[in-house]
Parts: sequence; structure tokens; C-alpha cells
Amino acid sequence: MDPKLIDTHTHVNFQAFKSDSDEVIQRSLDSGVWMINAGTKFETSRAAVELAENYSDGVYAAVSLHPIHLFEHHVDISEEGRSFNGAGEEFDMDAYRDLISRSIKVVAIGEFGLDYYRLPKNVDPEEIKQKQKEVMIEHIKLAREVNKPLMIHCRPSEGTMDAYEDVLKILDQYCVLFSPPREGAMSGEVRGFEIHCFTGSSDIAQEFVKRGGYIALNGIITFDKSGRSDEVVKNLPLEWAILETDAPYLTPMPHRGKRNEPSYVRYVAEKFAEMKGIEPAEVERVTTANARKLFRI
Repeated sequence: MDPKLIDTHTHVNFQAFKSDSDEVIQRSLDSGVWMINAGTKFETSRAAVELAENYSDGVYAAVSLHPIHLFEHHVDISEEGRSFNGAGEEFDMDAYRDLISRSIKVVAIGEFGLDYYRLPKNVDPEEIKQKQKEVMIEHIKLAREVNKPLMIHCRPSEGTMDAYEDVLKILDQYCVLFSPPREGAMSGEVRGFEIHCFTGSSDIAQEFVKRGGYIALNGIITFDKSGRSDEVVKNLPLEWAILETDAPYLTPMPHRGKRNEPSYVRYVAEKFAEMKGIEPAEVERVTTANARKLFRI
């Protein structure tokens, strides 16, 4: 049966769902919601693949190393009441390549990218940013090799668009996203990309759309009081929007304060439709088609 909605980025492969992952997944599938579980290090990437293999349809995986795990440090997500330890993991392309080869359910390389918001305090910030850029480029090379789209994490430092600007520069240099390719771009194509958990400006969103990128929106749009999400949604062409939960984080209204889960992506769709002034059914139809096109599912 075709999906009603697709949660393009979730983490049922995380410890938060250790005791009831199957129940959460089945609840989602029963409500017509498919999902892509994203890895953030090798361990959670492998868990995402193993989960996907347990289901004949509707559950997929993305694999990669998140920038927050490049250095060993404690990460406190105060807005979600959660904390964890950064792994300090090196990106092993051979290991990820082997993991991808084991399953046709791996549909993307992600989530990887740049995170300037929470930098380790015991390392020079410029050293951290440089390593993040280098590892991002390695992920792009892997994506080209295995013919998978990019699932890009990007979080700028507070009050700026710096990480988004740097992602745009890397995409322009290392991806053939234009016709004809821009001068200086590396040869080889990227199968497409999305910007996960977009919190940037409408202008920045349009720059990604110009390059053929999808903008992924989640529960933030249901509780954002800054007005930025409203502007992004109103100016974003529906054919370049996809939806996600980022569960267990960023729980949408009306379930704020509780653990998020893939079935809650319907609240994101409803809010998107309200902000856009269109019918929820249209949002469901188009964003689902967008996700299926990007991830070939």
C-alpha cells in the first residue's frame, strides 16, 4: 500500500526507542506513514539498516557520521531535556561502503554536514569547522560512488547563517548540481539532496532550491514564534518541500514535552497546510511524491 506521508528523517534506531521500537514503527505504518531512520555514527547507522531489514516495506535507512560525533565531548540539548556524549569517531569510508552494500534499504547518505552551534569547548573552533568540512566532502564522495542522495545536517552559530553559507560553498565546489556545471566543480554527479531540519532564512532556502535541494521541515514549524518558519513556508514552492519529525526530538504541537515519533509527522503536514493556505491532502500528496522521487522509494 502506498504511503499517506513519509517521515523523511527520524531516529527510531536510537536508544530512546530501545524498549518499543517495533511498536512505534508499526503504529506509524498502520497510520500510513513510512519512515527513513537516519544514522549519526556507525553504531546507529548499522542499527538503522537492521531495523529497515526487519520490514518488507515502509522502513528505510540513511547512514553517516554526524558532525557532532567527530570530537569526544558532552552535548546538552537543553531545549529537549536530553544530553549525550559525542563519540569522537573517525569517518571510515570503507566501513560505511560495506554497510551500504549489505542492504537495498539504504536510501541516503545522512545525516552529515556542518554544526557550528554546539562546538566542543576544548578544541580550537576553526580546527573543528575545518574537520567538519573535510568529513562532509568525504560523505559527498561516498554518495557519488554509491549513487545515493545527500541528507545534510546544518546548524549555524546563534544569530548567523554561517554554516548554511559554508554548505552552499561546498555544494557548489564538490557537487554537479547545475547545468552546465559551475567552473571549478568536481566531476561526477550527486543523486540529489535535502537540507534536514531547516531553520534558516527564506532567502537561504531559496539558494538551496536553486541548486535542486529539498527543504525538510519538522515540528519546529508548529511552535516557532520567531516568524521565520512562516516566511520560509509561504515562500517555499511545495514541490521542493519534504516533511520529517527528527524523532525523538522536536516534538510538534500538540504533544510538546513528550517523546516524538514518526506518526506525528501528520501534525507537521497539517501546520504546513495551514501556513501555506492549502488543503492538507495536497501537502500529503506532493511532499510524499517529493520524498519518493528524492529517495527512490
